[in-house]
Amino acid sequence: MKKNNHYSSIFMHVGRVLILLLLCFNLRAQEESQGMEPENSKAKLVKNTFESNWILDNQSVMVPIKGTFEMDIQHRFGVFNNGYEDFYGVFAPSNIRLGFSYTFIDKLQLGFGLTKERLQWDFNAKYALIRQATSGGWPFSLTYFGNIVVDTRAKENFVTGTDRLSYFHQLILARKITDRISIQVAPSLSHFNNVEGYKDAEGNIQKKLENDHFAIAFGGRFKVTESMSILVNYDQPLTTHPLNNPHPNINFGVEFVTSAHAFEVFVGNYYGIVPQSNNLFNKNDYTEGDFLIGFNITRLWNY
Repeated sequence: MKKNNHYSSIFMHVGRVLILLLLCFNLRAQEESQGMEPENSKAKLVKNTFESNWILDNQSVMVPIKGTFEMDIQHRFGVFNNGYEDFYGVFAPSNIRLGFSYTFIDKLQLGFGLTKERLQWDFNAKYALIRQATSGGWPFSLTYFGNIVVDTRAKENFVTGTDRLSYFHQLILARKITDRISIQVAPSLSHFNNVEGYKDAEGNIQKKLENDHFAIAFGGRFKVTESMSILVNYDQPLTTHPLNNPHPNINFGVEFVTSAHAFEVFVGNYYGIVPQSNNLFNKNDYTEGDFLIGFNITRLWNY
């Protein structure tokens, strides 16, 4: 029965994504039938809504051009709270992700990565559904991002093999307002096949968390110079769980870019790097000062 539930869950996720895609393309067809010029016409596409694939803890709306190979190194230190004892989290246990991706065809990027926390392997896809144009085209950009994650810790942490799996779906809506200012909003759905539980007074197993979790992220960039920007981001949980509700995340930082590199350093309260783990399991409360330092390094090669 559990196996059947697992496959039903997968079909439900695929169905949700297909419905979202159909709605987007249906909207696009309606606009074109009303005279809006499609992307592949003479409409001039807006460039560099953001400078890299990342806005701190979240994906940006950007998809690299065809033939781009990307390597990501992401690092999260410990929280500041212990003070000088672990040098404000710098010497505390850290979380690290190493990721690789490639844009095989125009608008589609595929990738994978490994995160230290829970030894999670993620396999991800990112597709630019709509791209903003300066005139005669779309006034915004819309990108889909999704992943499948496998928790590869020892088998005693799980009842069945399918308990290792989790999924993430996100639609990223963005607009470049001026040459210096860009904003985006990104609703998401996270799903874990296995969540925390406990036995009640009658000996029945009850869930601490729901398997499905909805959230929304807000991000923005202010470009100070050609190579430096200020970034802000906020993540708000939407699903209410029986116990252990996750805390929101707020972070801000700076980004330095060249033609082939992007470096972001920031302060926030997400310790995780895999998005569904952040959204469902974040225990750091920024109202209690649970902040930490993080950085992202991105290197691009074009072939």
